[in-house]
Amino acid sequence: MKWKTKAVAAVTSAVLLAGAGGVFAGMSINDTVEDTPRSASNADNQAEHIPQESSEASEAGMEKIEQVYQMINEQYVEDVDEKQLLEGALEGMVKELDDPHSAYMDQETASEFSQSLESSFEGIGAEVSMVDDRVTIVSPFRDSPAEEAGLQPNDQILKVDGESTEGASLNETVLKIRGEKGSNVTLTVQRGSSDPFEVEVERDEIPVETVRSDTKEQNGKTIGHLELTSFSENTASEFEEHLTKLEEDGIDGLIIDVRGNPGGFLNSVEDIGDLIIPGGEPVVQIEDPNGETVRSISKLDETKDYPIVGLIDEGSVSASEILAAALKEAGGYELVGETTYGKGTVQQSMQLGDGSELKLSMFKWLTSDGNWINEEGVEPTVEVKQPDYFYSAVLAPEEELKQESFGEQVKIAQQMLKGLGHDPGRTDGYFDEQTAEAAASFQAAQEDIEETGVIDEETVSRLNQKLLELIRDPENDKQLEKALELVSDQSS
Repeated sequence: MKWKTKAVAAVTSAVLLAGAGGVFAGMSINDTVEDTPRSASNADNQAEHIPQESSEASEAGMEKIEQVYQMINEQYVEDVDEKQLLEGALEGMVKELDDPHSAYMDQETASEFSQSLESSFEGIGAEVSMVDDRVTIVSPFRDSPAEEAGLQPNDQILKVDGESTEGASLNETVLKIRGEKGSNVTLTVQRGSSDPFEVEVERDEIPVETVRSDTKEQNGKTIGHLELTSFSENTASEFEEHLTKLEEDGIDGLIIDVRGNPGGFLNSVEDIGDLIIPGGEPVVQIEDPNGETVRSISKLDETKDYPIVGLIDEGSVSASEILAAALKEAGGYELVGETTYGKGTVQQSMQLGDGSELKLSMFKWLTSDGNWINEEGVEPTVEVKQPDYFYSAVLAPEEELKQESFGEQVKIAQQMLKGLGHDPGRTDGYFDEQTAEAAASFQAAQEDIEETGVIDEETVSRLNQKLLELIRDPENDKQLEKALELVSDQSS
């Protein structure tokens, strides 16, 4: 997306988005943002500030749009749904921006979007965006149905309940994925260059729980572990409560974990910056299309007297990246994990008077040092990848896997067996005798599965379940392990 210089008298709205595909939001950027929502009516008041030639061109363009609309409506060979025609024109204008984070939302979609800002909603619990014209998982929420089903960042959703997503808008696809708690949705997923596979996900109520904390012992040191799952309206106050409790418990160091965090309210991450980033340092910089920049400066009175390490991965998006970059550049703290998603824009949601909304990218956000990380991400200071089985696709074969079987599903099964301690000797997708022995070994370790060496439906289900348990076990979290090691060494 290219930025164009514009003349705009004021930036007005109570809702600004700093997440991925349609993320949670609501903020004001210092004095540049007013408190009242912008609507279609007050947008008209800015016409006097638009250059004359631009105004004349726009007028001519609008006349042409009206002319085409009238011609189609009156002369097209078949009946026309006037509302659909207008909705299509609005969607087409926004699509022409080639910006996956801007969207026109009709009344139904806008209502669904508003629900995502509430304390809970019903669905699968994943942040999605449009990447290369494909609906793509940005990040599954922690402990959500999407995570339990094994969905991962960058998974592309090809079909929803057998219906192709090709040509559908992001919002249309999201509405199909969402649904009542207890109902199921089947997603056809493409992961990397592997063959597409189906994942059945049971929808549930998705609570917007944003902060968790506990303490961990490492070499005689008590280290606080603070997880941020998103940045909602109350996240900063929750963060402060958890941080205060950890400090009262006498921690020797702190890990701030924003892995799998899809972003959210921009003012929330600014407020958290005031609690953790050294005072006087910029937490984030907001740049408008004219290149004017406003800096948010940390108001922290005293720099923390204990070491801090951030945890990041490719599911850390926008607001998460703001905090990660501030920790790294303004705080001088280590970041452990993998390069983040790379979203450096801020969206503004504007009500259009009839329940519909326009979500538009209106700002860039820059890191503390003034870097724009869009499509690049924030790099860790210490890169640590998780074990291979963390990145495994879901096992979902259409038929039993046995000797002489071959293909992507066999390869996934072999990777799973290896991760679970039953080494098949190969992971190239060919089911040989040693793979059968590994499968039989896994079956023997389960109390209620017949030891056949054939990967049947029951074995598939158990493999998926056991691998998820393995991934969720903190003992296998190599990134957390490295962060604990760093904090422990720095606190000595």
